[in-house]
Amino acid sequence: MFIGYARVSTTDQTLALQQDALQKAGCERLFTDTASGSIAERRGLEEALSQLRPGDALVVWRLDRLGRSLRHLIETITALHTKGIGFKSLTEQIDTTTSGGKLIFHIFGALAEFERDIIRERTQAGLQAARARGRQGGRPKLPGNARKVALARKLYEDRHTSVQDICRDLNISRATLYRYLRRK
Repeated sequence: MFIGYARVSTTDQTLALQQDALQKAGCERLFTDTASGSIAERRGLEEALSQLRPGDALVVWRLDRLGRSLRHLIETITALHTKGIGFKSLTEQIDTTTSGGKLIFHIFGALAEFERDIIRERTQAGLQAARARGRQGGRPKLPGNARKVALARKLYEDRHTSVQDICRDLNISRATLYRYLRRK
């Protein structure tokens, strides 16, 4: 069975073109969303995915209607493949139920992995360059922190003030208080 999924980004746009194409492609059921592609929660997509069974195929009008990014698209199609569910994109003519469609999909997957590796390498190179210039990552140390640590330790060891009161008075979280107490 073919299950169709259509999405538009705004209420000003219409789903009619996508719905007509999906019905023409033989989709027995259609699910839709009106949401930006960057939004992770899409009820129509979740419902469509829950209806799919092994041997079925999810059909979309274009690839960008399904995935928020290339990575998300590949993760979604890989999840479908592991469940024995096919995928078809009408505009790009990708059909993972055929050997040619699988090849195209694997090429997309390789490109996405290459892109992630390049981003990771650039990030590491940037961090190394920053360290070489004396910059250190992480949250900056607050001025007067040593005095606050000493006061927190004194109040905690005194045992007359509750942990909750110490945290409230010093405007710190419980985790920060215990981190202060671990310091030597």
